[in-house]
Amino acid sequence: MFQSNPRLELADQYVRYTNRHVFLTGKAGTGKTTFLKNLKGQTPKRMVIVAPTGVAAINAGGMTIHSFFQLPFSPFIPDSNKAPSFERRFTNEKIKAIRAIDLLIIDEISMVRADLLDAIDDVLRRYRNRSKPFGGVQLLMIGDLHQLAPVIKDDEWNMIKEYYPSIYFFESRALKQSQFITIELNKIYRQEDEVFIHLLNKVRNKNLDPESITLLNTRYKPEFNPKDDEEYITLTTHNAAASSINQNKLMHLHGDVYSFKAEIQNEFPEHMYPNEYKLDLKIGAQIMFVKNDISREKLYYNGKLGIITKIENEKIYIRCKGDQTDIIVLPVIWNNIKYALDDQKVMQEQIIGTFTQYPIKTAWAITIHKSQGLTFDRAIIDAQSSFAHGQVYVALSRCKTFEGLVLSTLIHVNSVKSDSVISTFNQEAEQQDLTERSLIEARKQSQVEWITELFEFNSIARSLQYFVREIDSQKILLSNKTYPTLVEIQSKYENEILAIANKFQLQLPQYFNQEVLPEENDTLQERIKKGCSFIYQKLNDLIYLPLKLLDLDLDNKEIKKGLLKSQERTLKNIHEKLQLLNISQQGFDSTRYLQTKANASIDFELEGTSKKDKQKSKTKSYVQEDISITDQDLYNIIKTWRDQVAEEKGVLSYMVLPIKTIKYLCAELPGNRTALSKVNGFGKKKLEEFGTQILDIISRYCNQKGLKSKDEYTRKEPVRIIKGSTQQITYDLFKEGKSIEAIAKERDLALTTIQNHFSDHILRGNIKVEEVMDPIKIKTLIEYSIAHPSLTQKELKETFGDKYSYGEIKMIKSSMGLE
Repeated sequence: MFQSNPRLELADQYVRYTNRHVFLTGKAGTGKTTFLKNLKGQTPKRMVIVAPTGVAAINAGGMTIHSFFQLPFSPFIPDSNKAPSFERRFTNEKIKAIRAIDLLIIDEISMVRADLLDAIDDVLRRYRNRSKPFGGVQLLMIGDLHQLAPVIKDDEWNMIKEYYPSIYFFESRALKQSQFITIELNKIYRQEDEVFIHLLNKVRNKNLDPESITLLNTRYKPEFNPKDDEEYITLTTHNAAASSINQNKLMHLHGDVYSFKAEIQNEFPEHMYPNEYKLDLKIGAQIMFVKNDISREKLYYNGKLGIITKIENEKIYIRCKGDQTDIIVLPVIWNNIKYALDDQKVMQEQIIGTFTQYPIKTAWAITIHKSQGLTFDRAIIDAQSSFAHGQVYVALSRCKTFEGLVLSTLIHVNSVKSDSVISTFNQEAEQQDLTERSLIEARKQSQVEWITELFEFNSIARSLQYFVREIDSQKILLSNKTYPTLVEIQSKYENEILAIANKFQLQLPQYFNQEVLPEENDTLQERIKKGCSFIYQKLNDLIYLPLKLLDLDLDNKEIKKGLLKSQERTLKNIHEKLQLLNISQQGFDSTRYLQTKANASIDFELEGTSKKDKQKSKTKSYVQEDISITDQDLYNIIKTWRDQVAEEKGVLSYMVLPIKTIKYLCAELPGNRTALSKVNGFGKKKLEEFGTQILDIISRYCNQKGLKSKDEYTRKEPVRIIKGSTQQITYDLFKEGKSIEAIAKERDLALTTIQNHFSDHILRGNIKVEEVMDPIKIKTLIEYSIAHPSLTQKELKETFGDKYSYGEIKMIKSSMGLE
């Protein structure tokens, strides 16, 4: 792809096969933009393109830095505490996109301030890896420091100057913590005249001598007035000057003014408009195309000049110098995009808004700033009032030839702004070793870092330690088994996984010291396969699965939320490591490793973070409460009853019975209302509301287990002795010939509760749905469910209305083997 340009080939290799940050620079017209376009369609890495301005972002096919990272426009103060709202602004979709980035491309990097780059680092660390600059994302920075510089106001600079020696991007704290290389392109495609190229280099490097200035000023023609067909464009330093020239030229043309308003759809902010919203044009006006022709004919390009010859039927006819026929121009579309992951976790550009307008604008004059990236055959340059570093060079280098250049004002030495900071940076960059050997070493170093990271397990150890401390501080509120179980998990991790991984890491350097790349070292690959296979099994069976089942049930919502978050964080770390170990059982491959690493975090998010999934996982957890093992079943029975009552009443579970009260019930086994009233947490109101049901449950349980309740159980009607859990009680009553309605009435439970019991028995095969429901209703709902498999129970209820209750729908779903 880049064989004709060794420097572009080198840049491609560093981006493709290493984790090094790359600053791709070079003189105007050396192919930086072309490299970006080619890379976009070739790299296997998931990439996001950003730029400092809206127009630059649209031209590069990306987003603005502030938009993608949702940054404020105020200066970023390193080490400062961010407002809590800063983190809340990120949607799950945006977080997933950030976590999936392999390569972040920043175009026009010369205009990016150091503090803005550190703000990017702050976001990437927050959602990826806190310990690595830019969260471990590779950067490709494209631009030319000799062109347009960052803009900063005096009051903003006063806020950050104690943190940065200068405002340029390379002063970024995060970048200084990283290894980055500078690759300068030196093959110029725009100009072919060696004398002009040499002169431009003098301007670029700020070393104009008297001879060069004299040569440059031979193009000074203060009274120059081009002919109408010569298509000169004037480059000025200020917007007002360019606007004034265009308005005066248009006004002096004869004929009617044709106005065309852009069509905006959905999201397309005004500051990102790639062209004027309202175009005022006349026949005879000089225009410039502001977009490349994407058709097969490629009739025009961004920066091409022409003259309007006719405007008719919404078509604009333009004749360019040297062409024999007019170009017929119609409105074109610019897209405003955002990045998101598709179902296959591939980074996709999603169009969120469009701007439709003719791809032209009046162009007797434009600003030097807006000319960046463009090429002209002829240009009149007024750069005497240049106020920013790089402006004169940008203006002069827009021209293809020295003869096509006209100076309306003289160029003086002080017109070319110099910056010693850039000179120092460039001198240091020139000392870099960019030989083929250095590329191989960079590839090797990157692979060494990734393989070392694969067998690094201390981060999980720290996560577990933190989780153990949290559980230790709350263990009095939890099951008496929770803390010991977690300590046992931690012990197994340290002795059977961490110790083995540390020993494995000690063996790695002997393979890394060999000449061959780690990926191509067959002996190392065999060791990696065996090591990953062994550790994967241990980590999954001894740590991950038991940790998922750890019981964290308690009634204090805030404490429980904190513990669940800590558990989730620990599980996430382990899950990501398991994913990497799993794919490396077939050997280590850099590309596959990086893609899996990015996917792992997303996969964990997709694995079961919805409320419904979390609720399911909770119901599957085993219970190990602070009661004797003999009472474990009773605890489960009472807790299940409590949760069902809470669901029916639409209240939180602890409002029916706190877990602490359930523990007392299991320990005391009250046999009558007097004994029950003495149980801690069972007041007069709960006694009236739930007393009969609780005593019934305890009585049945005691009879089943051969236990004796405290005090005699007294009630007028005889106690029915039925063995088993509350579902078993319902089942036994059904076998006695009682209907669902009769069982609900006898047990003083809601009809839906009894229907839920039946659903469980139907799912297990104990009861056939035909025994309790009308066959026609069953047939109708089953056929509809098969035809519409994605419908939830709620959606089915909405479809059929009162024809089916929720309980009936659930029973039929259970008969189909669906929960």
